[in-house]
Amino acid sequence: MSISEINNDIPLFANDTIIFGVLCVILAGIFYTSTLKSFGKFYKYIPALLLCYFIPSVFSSLGIIADKWIDVQATIAHLNTLYGNLEGVTDLASLKAYITTNNIDSSVYAQFSGGSKLYYVSSRFLLPASLVLLTISIDLKGVFKLGPKALIMFLTATFGVMIGGPLAIVFFKFVAPDILVQVEGTELWKGLSTVAGSWIGGGANQLAMKEQWEVSDSLFSIMAVVDVLVAEVWMAFLLLGVAKSDAIDRWFKADNSSITNLKNKMEKFTLESARVPSFNDLIILLGIAFGVTSIGHIIGDNLGGYIAENVPFLVDFGLGSSFFWLIISATTVGIFLSFTKAKSYEGAGASKIGTVFIYILVASIGMKMNLNAIVENISLFAIGFVWMIIHVGLLFLIAKIIKAPYFFLAVGSKANIGGAASAPVVAGAFHPSLAPVGVLLAVLGYALGTYGAFFCAIMMKWVS
Repeated sequence: MSISEINNDIPLFANDTIIFGVLCVILAGIFYTSTLKSFGKFYKYIPALLLCYFIPSVFSSLGIIADKWIDVQATIAHLNTLYGNLEGVTDLASLKAYITTNNIDSSVYAQFSGGSKLYYVSSRFLLPASLVLLTISIDLKGVFKLGPKALIMFLTATFGVMIGGPLAIVFFKFVAPDILVQVEGTELWKGLSTVAGSWIGGGANQLAMKEQWEVSDSLFSIMAVVDVLVAEVWMAFLLLGVAKSDAIDRWFKADNSSITNLKNKMEKFTLESARVPSFNDLIILLGIAFGVTSIGHIIGDNLGGYIAENVPFLVDFGLGSSFFWLIISATTVGIFLSFTKAKSYEGAGASKIGTVFIYILVASIGMKMNLNAIVENISLFAIGFVWMIIHVGLLFLIAKIIKAPYFFLAVGSKANIGGAASAPVVAGAFHPSLAPVGVLLAVLGYALGTYGAFFCAIMMKWVS
């Protein structure tokens, strides 16, 4: 674990069992208060999903919980024993600066660092399980009837990322040229190319850019922090917009009838098939969800590894990622089950259980965002935020022109910036039945990610 990835001293609670309990209590508190009349006006403007994301980030920023951490005082004492001359190194910021300046290998302080596994468990176990449960009753014909505007907004989001990076560099060449300097001894545009890879595709595309432009591990780690935090700030605004989606659609003059019809059809099916779930129902649902998840891991681990080793050119399409195949497998099996009698388990609460899993994932994502990190890397974050503003501005412009519903804007954006881990969350915020739309668009992001990021990097090089 690189020191640049760490933004917390050892938190108050460093045990995952306790952290998981804290996140569950946060979720319970949010949804309990959302049922109270006294909070009615508050939740009218602030969606519960946003709080499920934001409150864990506040807890992380305050040092109560953390995604990654290091015992600052123990590390300082250890390094002082090894190297001496640690005068002035008293806190996390100065410790990170000392380690970076002296190029100290992470193995030297690894024993004092730690991290939570909750995001890994949520994204690798609960996310695919939720996709199975959410797609088990999917109306595939209804999804296809959503029309071409979803694809147009997705491609607009991709193009927005591609031109946003170069335009952000041009902007700062005139406004604040001092921040466009080499970082970690590497040209800035090379580091930013990894952000482009992540924002258009995902982790595999991000790593492809790292190798393509020979980005150092230390710079890559810094850019990963910029990538995650800027993307999560945007996700917070997207979720805030869900509560205002009807008003935004009116401003766009958008026809969202296809989305409404699909939601109504799914709600009608759920009500008509609803029953009090028995013990057998719940066990069978868990067996289906996690059984398919295990199959997805088998396929992902073997197929992803095989492609990376034997068909390396497909890695450029993101097909060498085991996570990609895990999500594809879970979604595909879920769609297949929607044509069988398994669809009846929606009445026993399949989508409700899937939604619970999604909210746990949201809370674990929120825990990864430490607001203090923005201050520590303010110049790089400034570039990232301007880049994101260009991306968002283009999305709103095109949505206004083609009269696309806010749903397509939000999901098209997160299918790029966030991929398969975030797009279903945003889509599901509108209605659980819409989560698969996010997955389908995210798949396109994996395919386009490396190519889009490569051209973005070339343009950033030209303007630098």
